[in-house]
Amino acid sequence: MGFLQIRQSQAEQLGVKAYSRLSGGLEKANLRLSANESFQGAEDDIAALTGMKVGHSTQQRLVGRQSFESAEAKQGVSEVSIDGGKVRLRDLVESTSPWRDYKAVRVQGIYYNAFFQDNESLIDW
Repeated sequence: MGFLQIRQSQAEQLGVKAYSRLSGGLEKANLRLSANESFQGAEDDIAALTGMKVGHSTQQRLVGRQSFESAEAKQGVSEVSIDGGKVRLRDLVESTSPWRDYKAVRVQGIYYNAFFQDNESLIDW
């Protein structure tokens, strides 16, 4: 993959972060696809849709760098839905591919949050 040199003003206008190879739009597309499927599937779909290769490990790093603000309830809560499951982590170095727990929460049908291997944050939220 070749690199395009751009000025800081161009980077700001295009939404390209410093020291990043991805534009804001491409990063957003990667995050959306990673949220809806596996990192490997997101890699395949980005390649098919854009012709650019963004590896599954890069997909995982993009997701890991995100920070999500917790929502504050401004009214009484009458509905809480909590679900959980297991996710199999694919590791090409180790052949074990372990299963890990996740929890998802929905409050009032409006506020959503998810927790991976972090029950204390779920309780605090």
